[in-house]
Amino acid sequence: MGLDPTAQTHIRNWMNRYVDQRKYAGSALLIRQNGQEAFFHACGRRCVENDLPFQRDSLVRIYSMTKPVTSVALMMLVEQGLFHLDAPVSDFLPEFASMQALIPGATRLDQTEDAPPPSLHQLLTHTSGLSYPFNPGVLPRAMDEHDLIFSPQQGSLADRVELLAQLPLAFQPGARWEYSVGIDVIGRVIEVVAGMSLAAFFAEHVFRPLDMNETAFSVPSGAGERFASLYTPLEGDAMALNAAKTGGDTLRLVDSAGHSPFECATTFSGGGGLISTIDDYSTFAEMLHSKGTGNGARLLGPKTVEFMFHNHLPGDIASMGPQSFAEQPMEGTGFGIGGAVTLNPARVRCPGSVGDFGWGGMASTYFWIDQVNQLSTVFFTQLSPSSSYPSRAELKALVHAALVE
Repeated sequence: MGLDPTAQTHIRNWMNRYVDQRKYAGSALLIRQNGQEAFFHACGRRCVENDLPFQRDSLVRIYSMTKPVTSVALMMLVEQGLFHLDAPVSDFLPEFASMQALIPGATRLDQTEDAPPPSLHQLLTHTSGLSYPFNPGVLPRAMDEHDLIFSPQQGSLADRVELLAQLPLAFQPGARWEYSVGIDVIGRVIEVVAGMSLAAFFAEHVFRPLDMNETAFSVPSGAGERFASLYTPLEGDAMALNAAKTGGDTLRLVDSAGHSPFECATTFSGGGGLISTIDDYSTFAEMLHSKGTGNGARLLGPKTVEFMFHNHLPGDIASMGPQSFAEQPMEGTGFGIGGAVTLNPARVRCPGSVGDFGWGGMASTYFWIDQVNQLSTVFFTQLSPSSSYPSRAELKALVHAALVE
């Protein structure tokens, strides 16, 4: 099994077309098969204003592709027997001990009922009752008012999580699936259990063993203009999806080197705070593909990774009544520990393999692992929001079409 040369040309043409049409300023794609590099292409600009090319060593905001890293970190602690996944989060963070949840159909924040604290498993799988400010609903509006988005310069993770715990849950834990800041709370749990900051835990136990020297919560010192600019096709806030307005410049500059909060982060967001390069993240993806081993180091046992790749929901995401922001079909898609799991490619309406595991970020980055075809694929660009174009489905179809005997 390999990648057809003609189909590889189709992939390059697709990437170049996105740049030519001013959908993306630039992008890079790295595919490994059987642990070896099978394809790489970069095109366009990492900074349009300064005419700087998007390159292999360009640093990007991976946003929610941080979530799998945080999930791996938690599972490393689970493997040490320090706790189990059904443990209530209040065992570690007492501010969650007395929770309230909005009653079904609530229109005000004070329309609540008693609720149990979410479990670690519910936080990991977005079934905890937490949400995001960009989702529709009563809780997201309250989160937006308190600026609970866990952006880079909002102070300590402990303070952010304590504020979050003062709000009610959007629903009873386990009742629904809703994309949330649950993994940010998991990051705080890691800090409490490990007795160190999330940044320090990642550096010592994940990045150093894997030799991921350019992945961190702040842009590495000396990186300079390798840090790619962030763009949006929206006229307002690139993250304010409930008030999204289009019609202006398709590549409006949002954030750039020299002026970015990511250059000196104070909030270590396990849900969306990391900066990385495509080779670094591909190393992380390959560690998962290799069932816990990378760069000669073992982070997780093979059976733990297999456990993470299972669907942890009763059915697909669509069956759990999601009302949250979505950038890909929820039909035929389950959710594991740290990423989505393909249950039925036909229901997803995108070529793929049963068991494909992966996730993306708000700036349109994406990765997935295909164990059937022994692939790990990482796509980097910098355009928010990720729902702007159907690039993930298109890319997956292109890669799948390239596979030949």
